[in-house]
Amino acid sequence: MLSYQHIYHAGNMADVHKHALLAVMLARLAEKPKPLSYFETHAGRGLYALDAPEAQKTGEAAAGIALAERLGWFDPGHPYAQVLARIRARHGAAAYPGSPLIAAELLREGDRILVAELHPQEEAALAEALLPYPALCRRTDGLKMALAVTPPEPRRGLLLIDPSFEVKEDYAALPRLITQIHRKWNVGIIALWYPILADGRHKPMLAELAAQDFPRTLRHEVAFPPAREGHGMVGSGLFILNTPFGTEAEAVRLTRLFAALAPSPRP
Repeated sequence: MLSYQHIYHAGNMADVHKHALLAVMLARLAEKPKPLSYFETHAGRGLYALDAPEAQKTGEAAAGIALAERLGWFDPGHPYAQVLARIRARHGAAAYPGSPLIAAELLREGDRILVAELHPQEEAALAEALLPYPALCRRTDGLKMALAVTPPEPRRGLLLIDPSFEVKEDYAALPRLITQIHRKWNVGIIALWYPILADGRHKPMLAELAAQDFPRTLRHEVAFPPAREGHGMVGSGLFILNTPFGTEAEAVRLTRLFAALAPSPRP
């Protein structure tokens, strides 16, 4: 959807969930000296200002990363906290990194980073945000790109599929796409993020994914109170294939932290 701009939602509780787990996975992968590939299908602009009018309008960052940090969820040694500190030191206290910048900060020279964003203005901002890094972005359909570039070189690596799901057909199309990519790239880590909405529209998609009997899968979901009255997203989910070692421990920790928030309805 060319209408979607993540600035309205940057730093929300779904970002906290997704980015914390992504940072842990990438940090663990980077511990080994072998190079790796990182791909992302819906990258956004990469760098967000949480004091921008769009972010202030929804209040999602205040109910997200600001609350998580106030509650002390991430110690300074956590890879997510390390990236936040470096980005803020460079761009100011209100700066927030999207997943492309989290990857660019945690990966190393010799690793491959290729991300896609279809929205022209968002992709232009993304290209500027990635200038200091050895990373490439393309203005293209990220799902088609993911299918085209796999299996990659280096073969070790992670693909983040992170659509807005404003196109409802994504729910039906993604299990088939993930199956195709996995057949081509059976060692690849494939992480699918999805929103948990009150109508439970994600459930058929997950049932189809579960039926594929993929290796070493982790389905992790957290619930949180709506950021504002009438907000339909009440949780965040990640479905991960070939889950890296250490991810489960962070998932357990996040489950405990999110559970301590005010109760939220679960579909």
